[in-house]
Amino acid sequence: MRPKDHDVLILDGACGTNLQEMDIPDSAWDGREGCNEILNLTSPETITSLHRGFVDAGAMVLETNTFGANRIVLEEYGLEDQVEAINIAGVENARKAINGKPNTYIGGSVGPGTKLPSLGHISVDVMAAAYREQFQALVRAGVDLLIIETCQDLLQIKTAMTTCFEVLEEAGKDLPVMASVTIERSGTMLVGSDIATAAVTFEPFPIFSFGLNCATGPTDMESHIRYLSQNWPKRISCVPNQGMPEVVNGKTCYPMSPEEYGREMTRFINEYGVSVVGGCCGTTPDHTRQLVKSLSGVKPATREVIS
Repeated sequence: MRPKDHDVLILDGACGTNLQEMDIPDSAWDGREGCNEILNLTSPETITSLHRGFVDAGAMVLETNTFGANRIVLEEYGLEDQVEAINIAGVENARKAINGKPNTYIGGSVGPGTKLPSLGHISVDVMAAAYREQFQALVRAGVDLLIIETCQDLLQIKTAMTTCFEVLEEAGKDLPVMASVTIERSGTMLVGSDIATAAVTFEPFPIFSFGLNCATGPTDMESHIRYLSQNWPKRISCVPNQGMPEVVNGKTCYPMSPEEYGREMTRFINEYGVSVVGGCCGTTPDHTRQLVKSLSGVKPATREVIS
């Protein structure tokens, strides 16, 4: 089977918040604390162990530890010459964790970077070149799908999408491409665009799914998911945080239990026809395990899209 063949596709959970809970030797950071992607090279066993926890929990898609593995981000750590090596290692670490398990796929994670073109931080040409380099490395490494996530800026979205499909065409590959925006509690993306505007921006591209991830929990995503249910003709994804973070005894915590998470995602599938689900900040293998249990036998609701 392929990712497109499943009625419901279950993504894994958080990378960053889980790495914060792991025992990683200081030497692995090589003086570059905050750059999770370097661990693909310096501590591959850490990343493989993280992935394996989600494989054992039943996740169907592992997102590679490559969210910030483009030249723009990596040069902030002096690693701009390691783009290809870090992305290829990220894919290999996920592949080791899967270890041949059927119906388990590698999703190449591509984040927005740290500079947004609409705000004048970076030119479109420079951003496109950075995306091209990362997409080429992920495709060469053999990902099963590509995940362009946490999108904040319409110009960034167009740049990433256009470059992605150019790379796939040049490589002769037909891979599913997922796209996901981040909507703040204000109801818009960071640069002020709403879900309707983002959907119109994505509409011309032959993407596998479109939806939301990060920033909020399911409750704050519901109105946007409802809009997509009525207006987006293709598959919808929902990858929330585990509620809004709270500080307890000086430590950041996410309050939503695995059971609450499983119930909310099941409801979104039953009510809004969501068919790609997973977890962002705060989600652990326990959340994934409960999600798999909750979704046993569940199929997305049939939707009527307003033309």
